[in-house]
Amino acid sequence: MILDTFRLDGKVALVTGTSRGLGQAAAVALAEAGADVALLDRSLAQETAEKITALGRRVHLVRLDLVAAKPEELDAAVQSVVDALGRIDILVNNAGIIRRAPLLEHPASDWDDVLTVNLDAVFHLSRAASRRFVAQGGGKIINVASMLSFQGGILVPGYTASKHAVAGLTKAFANELAARGVNVNAVAPGYMATDNTAQLRADEARERSIADRIPAGRWGTPADLQGAFVFLASAASDYLNGAIIPVDGGWLVR
Repeated sequence: MILDTFRLDGKVALVTGTSRGLGQAAAVALAEAGADVALLDRSLAQETAEKITALGRRVHLVRLDLVAAKPEELDAAVQSVVDALGRIDILVNNAGIIRRAPLLEHPASDWDDVLTVNLDAVFHLSRAASRRFVAQGGGKIINVASMLSFQGGILVPGYTASKHAVAGLTKAFANELAARGVNVNAVAPGYMATDNTAQLRADEARERSIADRIPAGRWGTPADLQGAFVFLASAASDYLNGAIIPVDGGWLVR
């Protein structure tokens, strides 16, 4: 039955940036589909963990600040998932930060922090997970791209550069790993009502201009992405490689 291909029973997922927002929604969706879930966050994602255990799924908490984490610490984090939950089948690179400032005043430290979290951590975690996936004959990597994987944005050069790069890494990894049973794809959220967009939504004129451009007529919510995460994590997407799927209410086609 086709619906059975979306099930994740017996699978183990690692999701980054899980305390709230898109990461929490992704982790809960994967658990609802049957997966056990490891939660990597700079704080212990207790609320998310409780939602998952309430579903009867196992949880492993990994406390790690991606701004400061070294490559070997990221590899150790992946190994801790295997040690705690027995395996790893799915990696969701969701964690991301954004810093807004005009280019001429943009602090170098903001650039460095954004690229470290949004790009470097994606590379190192994906490499670590892929080594396990190849050894076991398959796995799924789901990157979180952005509308700014396609556009330039305003006041966010680091975020834009990192999300363009995430789109590129998704394609590059897929080229190397598809023949080895590892699917690498990305979701590109549109304008979502999360903490990262609080500043935009607080500006009434800017909030309205964005909503007016979205054919669906509203900002997205974390729940709007859950189906895409489950699809990309499941056997239903086994022939999808290097895709970047916009979940944007139609923003890009307007």
